[in-house]
Amino acid sequence: MRLPSLNPLFAISTLATLLLPVAVTAESVLRSSSLAACQASSGFTASLFDVVFTPNNRTVAINLLATSSIEGYVLFDITIIAYGYKAIQTTVDPCEAKIMGLCPMVSGKMTHPFNLGPFDKEALDVIPGIAYTFPDLDATVRVYINMTSGENKGQTIACLEADVSNGKTVDLIGVKWAAAAVILVAFIASAIVAGLGFTNAASHIAANTLALLAYFQSQAMIGLCSVSLPPVVQSWTQDFQWTMGIIRVGFIQTILTWYQRSTGGTASVIFDTLSIVSVQVEKMKRSLPVLEPAVQAIQKRVTDIAHHASTLGKRSYEKTEWGSYIVYGIQRVAFRARIETTNLFLTGITFFYILCMVLVILVLLFKVGVELAVRLKVSKGDRFSEFRAGWLTTLKGILFRLTLVCFPPVVILCLWEFTQVDSPGAVVLAVFFLFSMLGALSYAAFKIIQIARRSVALHRNPAYILFSEPRVLNKWGFLYVQYRASAYYFIVPTLVYILVKGMFIALAQRSGVVQAVALIIIEAAALITVSVIRPFMDKSTNSFNIAICSLNFVNAIFLFVFTDVFGLPGLVIGVVGVVLWIANAAFSLILLLMLIITTGIILFHNNPDTRYQFMNDDRTSFIKSQTHIATTSELDALAATARGTGKTIDLDDDESARSSPANVGGLPRPGTAGSNTSPNRYSLKSVRDSARNSVRSSMIVPGGVYMSEKSGGQGHHLRNQPSGSVRAPSPLTASGSDGSLPKTSSPPKPQGGNQWQRGAGYD
Repeated sequence: MRLPSLNPLFAISTLATLLLPVAVTAESVLRSSSLAACQASSGFTASLFDVVFTPNNRTVAINLLATSSIEGYVLFDITIIAYGYKAIQTTVDPCEAKIMGLCPMVSGKMTHPFNLGPFDKEALDVIPGIAYTFPDLDATVRVYINMTSGENKGQTIACLEADVSNGKTVDLIGVKWAAAAVILVAFIASAIVAGLGFTNAASHIAANTLALLAYFQSQAMIGLCSVSLPPVVQSWTQDFQWTMGIIRVGFIQTILTWYQRSTGGTASVIFDTLSIVSVQVEKMKRSLPVLEPAVQAIQKRVTDIAHHASTLGKRSYEKTEWGSYIVYGIQRVAFRARIETTNLFLTGITFFYILCMVLVILVLLFKVGVELAVRLKVSKGDRFSEFRAGWLTTLKGILFRLTLVCFPPVVILCLWEFTQVDSPGAVVLAVFFLFSMLGALSYAAFKIIQIARRSVALHRNPAYILFSEPRVLNKWGFLYVQYRASAYYFIVPTLVYILVKGMFIALAQRSGVVQAVALIIIEAAALITVSVIRPFMDKSTNSFNIAICSLNFVNAIFLFVFTDVFGLPGLVIGVVGVVLWIANAAFSLILLLMLIITTGIILFHNNPDTRYQFMNDDRTSFIKSQTHIATTSELDALAATARGTGKTIDLDDDESARSSPANVGGLPRPGTAGSNTSPNRYSLKSVRDSARNSVRSSMIVPGGVYMSEKSGGQGHHLRNQPSGSVRAPSPLTASGSDGSLPKTSSPPKPQGGNQWQRGAGYD
């Protein structure tokens, strides 16, 4: 039989094999490493099961540790299910096949490995060639043992089920390294471009990189859910678990095991027992209608065992009544990464700490390198001058950004540790990291909202202080540069989204349906919010993030399909798993290529800021850029003073900032002691008067009429230029700061509202 009924799957499988590379093994094999009972009171159980079929020599190598209570002659009813579709159904008489030890079957233990075969080549033709090459084969072999003699003749006394794989997988180390390398290079490029003064281009790279990293983390979170997933989805989501800090390094695992034991915990040793115990990685259940009562009985039994295990020791794996283990959700990810479950939390936290240390060392080395280059006159003195002057503030901002990036895995792992209690020391670390990171990010969000509201109160534009003050931009900019100025508050919904999503993934491991429904609601809310508010800096960045939110929502729907609450045919669920893999693989490839091309163009462009339109919030008018600001003229000096080149605003000192409005401009407060004798007052006054006269004269045409007057009030006023093409207005003209300055005539104000309201969300 040639399996013509498998033809509907060929188109999908062929397309999938062309999209992504697959790990190639030296020899084609079919392998099963776990055996589960699919019938209550099964007469045959196995705690160890390892079967390898090699088509080249047509033999089967079997290694099992099983217990049988069956005595007599039997008949094997074999069903092969591929992607939920019953592909092959046949019967085998062990006596006719001359299988030693099974004709007749005897009760007792089977502990010795043995081989079967070689089989006839014609008998193997029923297996299609694609079964040996398609990645993460979703196939199951179900065997019913029927008695043909004795008092139980004609009855099914045992049901066994084994998942089959071919060794090919999309869980590739190359995919992980490639994705991580692109993210790392993009972040480094963003930092370099920002240091060179091209803030517009740097903010675009950083925003897109953060969005792509968040998408990768969402992929990893799907794998952390306790929903039963098809093998290809398990492997695909495993490719992105590095974004959650789940990375196996041998000596680190040894240290973490020692730490756990030394702090009163009991480390799991499941990988040390794989030679005698099988581990079942939970995937889709392919129950046939006649088996539903038996499967429900087993599910109830497994639930009772799980409850018993959770009450006695939550750190233990769930163990079946026949001696093997079952892993799902977070434990499934840990097992596939070859990390002991009791070390998983500490692994994620350790890599967060390592990243912090590496970044601190790199910033210090870069600081030393830049200073040496300037002293040796290898580099210009004004190169990276802003970083050299405020490198400590920049370092704080980098650590805050790393905290934001690592917030999702820390939330999930810390909350999950509260349910596992691996050791008292681990719980203490979970409390410390969770609440310290949550407190730091909450405080940062509070500071941004406070500074933005102060900027609105003083200048009627949140972008003024947020982007004109270097200390604010370098320290807190990670929270708002990717958003438009009027959406500075959007970091709060983002933190709430991460926290709520992490809570459901970590705390609802016992119910995959609850997780799936919660993710649908959360992702739908995120998609609607981003689509309606459009909080990001420009149209392209909004489109980038809306596309990511849309696919996250679709993935949540697919996850709900995998719960099988609707009783869909197994073929539908299998096809949905393949579609999820193909769709996300293609989408990830497109986003990676976009980021690579954009970053490459910016790095080799003379002026990368020209590639992007100026944002409507006028941020480019306020950002101090060492490549564009020259103080060679009086007007440039005035603009530099307004931007904060002189005395900076101490926005971290709330009381001083509130009690001294003059801090806004860095000038002495009018009417205070010393204000009339300060030399800076008269020099700045003359600079401002000269600047006003130069601006006014430039706007007067022959005849002594202003350009705006000559055109009927509709002329090209300075503030009507495109965003970013004019310098920031000086805060010297703010209310309360010009009382002691002489009154001079100024150009007419543009029509259509206050100039500070333009492009800031106040229209």
